[in-house]
Amino acid sequence: MTLKIVLAGARGRMGSAAIEAIQKIEDMEIVAALDYKNDGLFLHEDKVHDTEIGIPIFTSFDRLVKETQPDVLLDLTTPDVVYENMYNAIKNGIRPVVGTSGLSFEEIEKLTEFANEQGIGGIIAPNFSIGAVLMMKFSAMAARYLEDIEIIESHHNQKVDAPSGTAMKTAEMIMNVRESHIQGHEDEKEHLAGARGADIEGMKIHSIRLPGLLAHQEVLLGADGELLTLRHDSFNRSCFMPGILMAIRNVLERKDLVYGLENILD
Repeated sequence: MTLKIVLAGARGRMGSAAIEAIQKIEDMEIVAALDYKNDGLFLHEDKVHDTEIGIPIFTSFDRLVKETQPDVLLDLTTPDVVYENMYNAIKNGIRPVVGTSGLSFEEIEKLTEFANEQGIGGIIAPNFSIGAVLMMKFSAMAARYLEDIEIIESHHNQKVDAPSGTAMKTAEMIMNVRESHIQGHEDEKEHLAGARGADIEGMKIHSIRLPGLLAHQEVLLGADGELLTLRHDSFNRSCFMPGILMAIRNVLERKDLVYGLENILD
């Protein structure tokens, strides 16, 4: 049986990489692309055209479902549309696998509750890189012993949200094992607003956006006389593909929605 996938964000760089990876898998097929334009056209070799070859493009989720009956939604879009896409997928019994960051904790909670009520499996992965997920897990392990922490995340200058979903997920995992406390000097003052970064329960998160970067993160854990640095670098988008394929297969076995790829690692 062939697994039918609808891809949202197919014209982006991650979408193009995902198409290439999925097309190599014998029992998976991308049956539709969900887009905000180009309805009725087709996507083939990264180009949109009106010749009936390639992946059909839909702007209407309802019509897409009726004509293609997909099993899984792979969403690699932007924060302003991902919530609606996920809600529509769950409502129609389609399992969402989402790599878009920018969802708030409140939105994730609402979607999780809705998916669990419907008995529809889903996965939200702030990062599909196995190495990045391990970096997050190791950071949470270390935070039990080294409780003063700063996170520095660096991405390309076209990323629209900050902090990154990876940084937020890392902070959340650390918060589960670390007591909230103020770091640094008790009388610390910022002479320039934002100099100390964003604050989340005393931890600091710093976001860097520069051309030439892809996705990078350092977690610095300090204690008297020592510093532990955990770093992960993504150099090209191929590193995300094994995690995407793993998530697509795993979501078929789920009846709940989970937040973070670490939930499906052995």
